[in-house]
Amino acid sequence: MTRLISVAALLLAPLMAQAAPTQYPLTLDNCGWPLTFDGPPDNVVSIGQSTTEILYALEAQDRMAGTALWFNEVLPAYAEVNEGVERIADNMPGFEAVVNKRPGFVPTMFDWMIGAQGVVGTREQFADLGIPAYVMPTDCAQKNNTVGADGTRLADFDIATLYQSIDEIAAIMDLSDRGDALIADLRAREAAAVDRAQALDLPDASAVVWFSSAHLEVDPYVAGGRGIPAWMLRALGLRNVVTSDEEWPTVGWETIARADPSVIVIARMDRRRFPADDHEAKLEFLARDPVTSQMTAVREGRIIILDAEAMHAGIRMIDGLEALTDAMADLPR
Repeated sequence: MTRLISVAALLLAPLMAQAAPTQYPLTLDNCGWPLTFDGPPDNVVSIGQSTTEILYALEAQDRMAGTALWFNEVLPAYAEVNEGVERIADNMPGFEAVVNKRPGFVPTMFDWMIGAQGVVGTREQFADLGIPAYVMPTDCAQKNNTVGADGTRLADFDIATLYQSIDEIAAIMDLSDRGDALIADLRAREAAAVDRAQALDLPDASAVVWFSSAHLEVDPYVAGGRGIPAWMLRALGLRNVVTSDEEWPTVGWETIARADPSVIVIARMDRRRFPADDHEAKLEFLARDPVTSQMTAVREGRIIILDAEAMHAGIRMIDGLEALTDAMADLPR
């Protein structure tokens, strides 16, 4: 179930130590790149649904000039807010489209958007114009983004980097009180979902997570063994049958079928970059393909549909954890 900050968190927030206002100039080390802010930024352009919904959760929409890169529709709670913020592009925006907004801050969920090989622009290009460009630590800490289509993890994903991202974005925007309340709520929900999942006592349950495919007839993009979905699976007591360190490697269905995972998790998205972005097309493929149709999870109906954005580091990641827990409890045994 999708939620804003819980009522309990809101009631507890006044009792918590109030976060001090941000002291400017604020300088951050953002995965080896120094960023300095002389004051709360205006005209924020967010490249990525995760950073956008974090900013909405912090109630910073009045200082936003645009968003881009969406996988699902905005959370219902933010639908009205989202109407007032220009969508520059559904997918990747152009460099000029971003800088023409004269942004004081450009946060992104993905290094490949504005990192060393940024498809929108590099850090240097933004810095030359005096624009601080920020990559969520979830996608740059302990990760080599020059290897593999979506980068390669050098260590298992650590959810602490999600909370660090929220904390830093809140500090940049001088909204640390709201950031603290949001983090407290997400932490509590994370712990509750893990406790419920562990109570299921699943015997050696395994899974594969299918995000999309360039074409339905080619090897799918699946979650690697050290990324965000893999962390979610481990937290819930599921073993990922894919062990590659790449974030989203392509793996053949024959290989996946040999591993015969107990559960198949497929991404549902509103984006239509590839045919397999449509989860209905995924389901149809699994049922008709001569290899996938023989997999135990397909024959026994153990397929879980999860929003694509819940597979990324952001506030929806906890929604995904809860949805997976609920789904695992309801699957046929």
